[in-house]
Amino acid sequence: MTEARRVDWAGRLAARRDGLRRPDPVVEGRLRRMIGLTLEAEGCEAPVGSRCEIFGHGDHSVEAEVVGFAEGRLFLMPTGALHGVTPNARVLPREEALAAHVGPDLLGRVLDGGGEPLDDRPAPEAPARMPLAGRSINPLGRAPIREPLDVGIRAINALLTVGQGQRMGLFAGSGVGKSVLLGMMTRYTNADVVVVGLIGERGREVKEFIEDILGEEGLARSAVVAAPADTSPLMRMHGAMLATSIAEYFRDQGLRVLLLMDSLTRYAQAQREIGLAIGEPPATKGYPPSVFARLPQLVERAGNAGRGEGSITAFYTVLTEGDDQQDPVADSARAILDGHIVLSRSLAESGHYPAIDIEASASRAMLNITDDAHVRASQRLRRLYATYRRNEDLINVGAYQHGSDASVDEAIAYHSSIMRFLGQDIGEAVSFRDAVAELHDLIGEDTGASLA
Repeated sequence: MTEARRVDWAGRLAARRDGLRRPDPVVEGRLRRMIGLTLEAEGCEAPVGSRCEIFGHGDHSVEAEVVGFAEGRLFLMPTGALHGVTPNARVLPREEALAAHVGPDLLGRVLDGGGEPLDDRPAPEAPARMPLAGRSINPLGRAPIREPLDVGIRAINALLTVGQGQRMGLFAGSGVGKSVLLGMMTRYTNADVVVVGLIGERGREVKEFIEDILGEEGLARSAVVAAPADTSPLMRMHGAMLATSIAEYFRDQGLRVLLLMDSLTRYAQAQREIGLAIGEPPATKGYPPSVFARLPQLVERAGNAGRGEGSITAFYTVLTEGDDQQDPVADSARAILDGHIVLSRSLAESGHYPAIDIEASASRAMLNITDDAHVRASQRLRRLYATYRRNEDLINVGAYQHGSDASVDEAIAYHSSIMRFLGQDIGEAVSFRDAVAELHDLIGEDTGASLA
């Protein structure tokens, strides 16, 4: 054995005795194939989720993430444009793990999915680092949901009461006032910090949401992460993960955080693009199984921390294609969230805003955070609303005769007042206390008086 090999073996044995693993040297690979957005590299090794740098023509380089491997090849997904990448380009794995740079200076800023500023201002001071994939919390270590959160929306505060640390889904098709409702909650919610994730939306809508809906007052206490539809699927996923990491940072500071994610469907579609690109078989309506594994991994990061610590109350919008509530992403989201608010197209088309369908919506934590009188009043209003909806066609065509059914007569008497109660102007904020008081004033013990 040569002297050099003897020294090398001695070093390895010493490292093993100390319980240490000697780091392997970084080995460059070569880009062998490109199909769509998927790159295949050979000759190098890197764990899934790590970064690689691809050196193209001249000094041009592209960052990519390892999303899979097979038979000695790495599957890479770029974070940006692939212009300048050539066959046999050098692929260099990076040792740094994906992390989110976070700090209090993120408030009032607009970032992209990679954490870079989009608001033409210098990069924010963000000295702390959080894992982009988050840290799991022992479910027994989480504080239970016991305190209501005032979101400033009368219908939600009174009938779909949301608790601090709850995770709600906002189910809506296109053009029913989803973005406006999110903007109202951003401005009116009684939270210390608001984190907004705009994932997969049109670029025009990002600017309009920030300037017209969020406004200067809302932006001042918010951190916005925008990954529009024209970014790579990987950056759209990173945008959702970055927004959640920022919310986790402020939660760890003991603050009440409101996380608004628009939308969870675009996040699922980005994972679908990646999964199908690397050869994962489609399972349900073109969605591979990894999509339904990723959704709870993202959603479970929100919620309460330990007792006396901060909380993340999250609203995830879910796009229902063709208003189909049985869409696979919508169906999966409904199962993993703590409640759902459904926006009705028929209400929106009739000019009723917010277009919340009280019948189809539910808050699973409401019974634990409200008193019995509040629950009874909300249930009574729901019964009146549902009774009217079931008989609406007969009422509208004049086929119903007054006195035929006492419950229908009561529902007709209350209908106009209930619809006024459920409506709210965009510039109007209704506190939790006022919403409950108005509910009790509207739904009294006397059931025969007409309030129309």
